[in-house]
Amino acid sequence: MAVAAGRQPVHVKKGDTVEVIAGKHRGKRGKVLKVLLKDAKVIIEAVNLVKRHSKPTQKLPQGGIVEKEASLYSSRVMLVCPKCGKAARVAHGYLADGTKVRMCKNCGEQIER
Repeated sequence: MAVAAGRQPVHVKKGDTVEVIAGKHRGKRGKVLKVLLKDAKVIIEAVNLVKRHSKPTQKLPQGGIVEKEASLYSSRVMLVCPKCGKAARVAHGYLADGTKVRMCKNCGEQIER
């Protein structure tokens, strides 16, 4: 796989449902909010929450302690198949018209976004 300098390939996309397979958040599932290609990391909804102390701003006038999602390495997550509901490796296949699609290695079903 040809990769630009300084970038790692990431097997998930924004909007995918993933399951954490390693670390203290193992077993948790969530939707991918952001993919950081340069660092090969992903930010997942309601997983790896950290507390940040913020000064008052116009957006947040009271300031205070804010909980937000921190990034995880993409190697620590697996895509969840929408059909079988299991965490699965991703296979790549081609449709009759030549379009490349992602497929579940467990059930062989096409993974749509």
